Amino acid sequence: MSQLFSPLALGPITLSNRIIIAPMCQYSAENGLATAWHTNHWCQLLQSGAGLCILEATAVSPEGRISDLDLGIWHDDCANSIEQQLRAGRACSNMPIFIQLAHAGRKASTRAPWLKYGARDANDPRGWPVLSSSALAYSPDFQTPTAMTGQDIEQFILDTVSASQRAADIGLNGIELHAAPGYLLHQFLSPLSNQRDDQYGGSLANRCRLLLDVFDAVKQQVGKTLAVGVRLSATDWVEGGWDLAQSLYLSKALESRGCDFIHVSTGGLSPAQNIPAAPLFQVPFASAIKAHVATPVIAVGLITEPTQAETIIKDQQADAVALARALIYQPRWPWHAAAELSAQLPIPPQYLRCVPPAIHN
Repeated sequence: MSQLFSPLALGPITLSNRIIIAPMCQYSAENGLATAWHTNHWCQLLQSGAGLCILEATAVSPEGRISDLDLGIWHDDCANSIEQQLRAGRACSNMPIFIQLAHAGRKASTRAPWLKYGARDANDPRGWPVLSSSALAYSPDFQTPTAMTGQDIEQFILDTVSASQRAADIGLNGIELHAAPGYLLHQFLSPLSNQRDDQYGGSLANRCRLLLDVFDAVKQQVGKTLAVGVRLSATDWVEGGWDLAQSLYLSKALESRGCDFIHVSTGGLSPAQNIPAAPLFQVPFASAIKAHVATPVIAVGLITEPTQAETIIKDQQADAVALARALIYQPRWPWHAAAELSAQLPIPPQYLRCVPPAIHN
């Protein structure tokens, strides 16, 4: 039997298979509100046959957006727009839906990626001043952030908890806290971006403190009914930066707090990174973390072939695989994977005439 198409429990939520739709920013929101583009996008994803969909990085505050076109959940109107634009897709699918809660920190106030590279100035009508762990810019093309005060940190935690409750109120099934790639929580983790001398800086334990404080607060707020996990970058790919050893420490700390899953990617913190991008290049990091924790681990990054995904699960390198671009390019990727791996999955009856009879259960 295919291991890729076996069930997986992430805390209180059980997935029908181990194919996860990774978050994909669409840069198509209006003042934080989901739009018709999201309806179209989400309807496609929810009919893909995957076991779980994680919605794109969604800002917990206006200043936490990557760009002015980012989706938000800092207000009830934002949450209601997500619920409204999900309605059509949810009516035709029972796929669990998680949301990735995010704050971009020093990588905020940028343009959409298909526009000019770099950040907007704080005085730009579509820009704003940015915050981070320390007053260190991502690059010369980005703003120099203001180092967050204790009050700023408290507000960020409150914003994230409020966002998680809004996600619960609109019936979402889980929360992924975004501590990658180079966004605010990652900025606190890495010694390259965190030069604080208070309880949130210096030692490894101090640099991990904010993420663990946020996780504890969200878990207490919604953890009885929603899965709560973390997306982390396992290495900065920069000498002297965040690395696998520190990620193992953090993963053990998250496990001890009841983390329901750890989603493992890499990079994103510094333009000095040297990433050896190739198929499956991030999987060894997921595998190393899985060897140290019992928490379910999700592997991601240039996983494009069904046999690759099956081998990752079969060889216990990870408990699930996440795909993003591959599922945009081939929206029924799980159907094709089931056919290739001689597995079965539910197919809407309207589409039964379009698939091999062997894959329908």
